[in-house]
This record gives sequence, C-alpha cells and structure tokens, in this order.
Amino acid sequence: MLVKERVRSLNRRRFESEEVEPAHPLRWRQRVLTVRVLSGHDWLVASGLVAQHDTVTCKSKFEVDLRPILEVRELCVAYGARGGGVWRALSGVSFGVGAGEILAVLGESGSGKTTLAGSLLRLLPRNARITGGEILLDGADVVRMSGVDLRRVRGSGISIVFQEPSLALHPTIRVGEQIGEVLRAHGTWSRRERVEGTRKMLAKVFSGDVERIYSSYPHELSGGQQQRVLIAQAIACEPALVVADEPTASLDTTTQREILTLFKRLRDELGIAFIFITHNPALLAGFADRVLVLYAGKVAEVGPTHEVLRSPQHPYTQALLKCVPPVDSDGAAGRKSLLPVIGGVPPSLAAPSQGCVFEPRCQDRMETCQVCEPAAAVLGGGHEVACLKFPA
Repeated sequence: MLVKERVRSLNRRRFESEEVEPAHPLRWRQRVLTVRVLSGHDWLVASGLVAQHDTVTCKSKFEVDLRPILEVRELCVAYGARGGGVWRALSGVSFGVGAGEILAVLGESGSGKTTLAGSLLRLLPRNARITGGEILLDGADVVRMSGVDLRRVRGSGISIVFQEPSLALHPTIRVGEQIGEVLRAHGTWSRRERVEGTRKMLAKVFSGDVERIYSSYPHELSGGQQQRVLIAQAIACEPALVVADEPTASLDTTTQREILTLFKRLRDELGIAFIFITHNPALLAGFADRVLVLYAGKVAEVGPTHEVLRSPQHPYTQALLKCVPPVDSDGAAGRKSLLPVIGGVPPSLAAPSQGCVFEPRCQDRMETCQVCEPAAAVLGGGHEVACLKFPA
C-alpha cells in the first residue's frame, strides 16, 4: 500500500506525502514525507512508515528526512589529452545530498562543475573516465552500474537539466512528444497515459497555455519556456534528485528568479532534491540550503548557504564573493568603479599539484601551503573548509 493510503487510514488530518519507487532492479525509494501536521516519532512508528530505531530529522516545518539520497566519496575524474597526457578535472570530491535538499555548487569556469554534473549520471565525453571514488545513489554505486541499470536509473532515479535548452531539445520534434519519450522509457504507459502524463508535467512548470506548449516545436518557444520544458522532462518520472547545470546562465534576471522559484516549488510539492550548479553567488541567497565551492576540481568549502555567503572562511570563497558587482543604493548615474579580480591564473590540471592548489593566488598563503595539501576542517554546524589556517 502506498504511503499516502497507509497514513490516511491512520489519521484523517490533512497532509501530503510522496513516495517514489522507480521501476528498476535496485528498487531504491525516495523516502520523504511532506506532512501538514507532524505528530512525532511515535506516530510515525505506529503508522509503519519508520522503524523504531530509525533516526528522524526535521529539516523544516513540513519535512521529515530519513536518510541522504546521494553520497559522493573521493570522486576523481580525468580527461585524456591528444598528446597522451591526463587532465585531472576532479580530485577527491566528497559530499552528500539529503532528500528534498537544494545543494548549490559554486565555482568559476574550469573549476569542474559541469564535469561533476556529468559524472553523477555517467554522461561524460569519450575521453573522460572516472578514475576513483564512489557515487552512491541510495546505496547503489553509479560508477559500477551496468549499462542496463544506468538507462533505468537515468530519468527515474536521477535526472539532469542541461545548460543550453536549444541544444538539448530536438529541433524537429514537438516538445510534448519529447517529454512523452521519457515516460515511455521508464514504464508501461499507453499512448493516452503518456499524453495525460506529459500535460500534467507541463502544468507543473507552466502557469497556463499548456496545450500550445505541448504542440510547439522548440524554436517556437522563448528561452525561458524551453528551459521549463527541460525541467518538465527532468521531473517527468519524479526522480529523487535533479542536477541542474547552470540552467539560468542564458536567461534574463527576471526569468532567472522565476526558474529559481519553480525549483523551490517543485521541491516542496514533489520532495525532489536539486543540485544547482552556478558561477553566480548572487542567485543563492534565499534559494539553496547549502553551498559547495569548487576550485580546480577540489572542494574548497561547503556549508549552510547563509554562513558561506555571510562569513566565507576559505580565501578563494572570500575572493570569489568580492567579485560580485555591488548594488548602487544611491542610484548615482555615471559612477564607475573597477571590479575586484582574483589575481594570477588557475593551476594547470595536467601536472600533479603539490600543496594547496589555490596557494599561488592566495593573499593569505603560508610557507606550508606550498608543500602540504589541506584536509577538510570541520568548523561546526555542517561548515567545512579545506585550508591550512584551520586545524583538521
């Protein structure tokens, strides 16, 4: 019996709950309850939704998390160069994502953000390979999955929203049919059910005009509408996790905010977790739950969004946030000022680095930074920083 039916039989108070069980042999479940009235751990045990020994953590007023849905452990990715060399795009990246969480991945161009996104679904170029680490999706290692299991988990367990919708959407197929293909690949839907399911997904991401959108070709839609179609594709099978690779990069400011609001609403309604990749820290305040800062393929800092933005501890995070253009509160016309820049150049990923990768550009560098690689230091409250200024 579904979670929704079991709880309704025990308690008639109004609530909402979600259970997602994709049709693949791993049979993992996204276990998130969005409950209007929380009655405590004993009530959850009595309802059969959790075991007596399960630890239940309340993330917010309406959410209950039972365990993380994604754990990345010491992930390493390398690209093979034409001359026979190797470019180390990711080195020892570790983090986790809880159910219903929005994790932002922040970094400048070349930091490894897009490589990380592709690695989570094993959608990497031919010259790239995962050289180490684990990607555990509800306990199942994506790195070691067979091709058959990968095809089943992509879309139904984890999905992706690509950066450029005009390239991700097929130009000669109507968008409704493209969303329907996702449903056809992950279930035994009849044609009528696929059409109804597609319209339902479009209604979740568009406020109206669903029929016109359904019958349109990609070139007949604006950039923001195309991006919403990609989001509808990504959530069509209600996966536990959606990776959004800079989905707002090519959109204007107003549309960017609309897309962020849409992500938060989908999280609240469906319990979907998001990994939001961006180079713009101005988008994260009030949106992401946590921020992970990448530099040269390594995690520099990770922590709650309000702490990282308000009080960054890593010198790279501090320098990155200083590069954000300030808002001119005086509104003075003609005022010009130079934006701060991070001096130096990023390190070469072709040569193994010794010491801290940010040391040549760091304003706070010490002698030990040239020879010692910093380990993650725990600052408390889920805030970690990889810097030798803090004892690990």
